[in-house]
Amino acid sequence: MASREVPEINAGSMADIAFLLLIFFLVTTTMDVDTGITRKLPPPVEDDTKIDYNERNIFKVLVSSSDRLMVEGSLSDIRTLKEDVKEFMTNPGNREDLPEKETKYIENLGDIEVSKGVVSLKNDRGTSYEMYIKVQNELTTAFRELRDDVSMRFYGVKFKNLLNEDRRKAVQKAVPMAISEAEPENIGGN
Repeated sequence: MASREVPEINAGSMADIAFLLLIFFLVTTTMDVDTGITRKLPPPVEDDTKIDYNERNIFKVLVSSSDRLMVEGSLSDIRTLKEDVKEFMTNPGNREDLPEKETKYIENLGDIEVSKGVVSLKNDRGTSYEMYIKVQNELTTAFRELRDDVSMRFYGVKFKNLLNEDRRKAVQKAVPMAISEAEPENIGGN
């Protein structure tokens, strides 16, 4: 019997095709790197450093392990959190129990009253992720609506529709995203 030779397959162009496919996917794929919750973290503090703050400028929000919401030491409802934050930050009647205001000159806005208020959020380690996100959404929505109010008053459009970067920065200075989040600990289920 005569042995038959197996024909060879030319694989030289296979590497070229694989390389072209790799380049195609690298060029056409987009990576979304700006995901998550944007927060400005405070600078690290030495253990022996005393932080000086006025108690009236802090809006305390606690979430227990049983997902109960405490606002300023009292049980509260997630549905009222946004409006509570907005009232606290704006202090419409200049009440003594709400945050101080400071008149600042902001380019593109002029002299404007800026709240010294800070929302302090603390969660229990057992807080559900769902409740954590609900609270974060309400806090973010409150600040977004406050920015919309300033933007509408000065420029006639909502903050998200401001195309001028200088105007956007001015509104952000007038209404800073003042949310401080403490490290979770065991608060309890009350």
